[in-house]
Amino acid sequence: MMSQTESKDNLTGRCPRLGGSVTFRYCRSSGDDSRPCGKIFDCWWEHFDVVAYCKKILSADEFTMLINTRPKPKISSLVDYMEQAQKRKA
Repeated sequence: MMSQTESKDNLTGRCPRLGGSVTFRYCRSSGDDSRPCGKIFDCWWEHFDVVAYCKKILSADEFTMLINTRPKPKISSLVDYMEQAQKRKA
């Protein structure tokens, strides 16, 4: 039997920051320090109750940090993504 996390992880949606399709798994771990992306609520609310889901899987402090996160400007996040990719490649 699949866990609730596994069943959501393979859902795909369009990422407004990257301009293409990504999995929910990516959004769940693409933020700072492998935390959820700050736009996770904006992008996934039509697919399922992402707020309730995040409340279940995150600690109260992590959830509070997430709802108070302001996304970085697109150019900053793209530079961060490129740096992360270079580190993984090395």
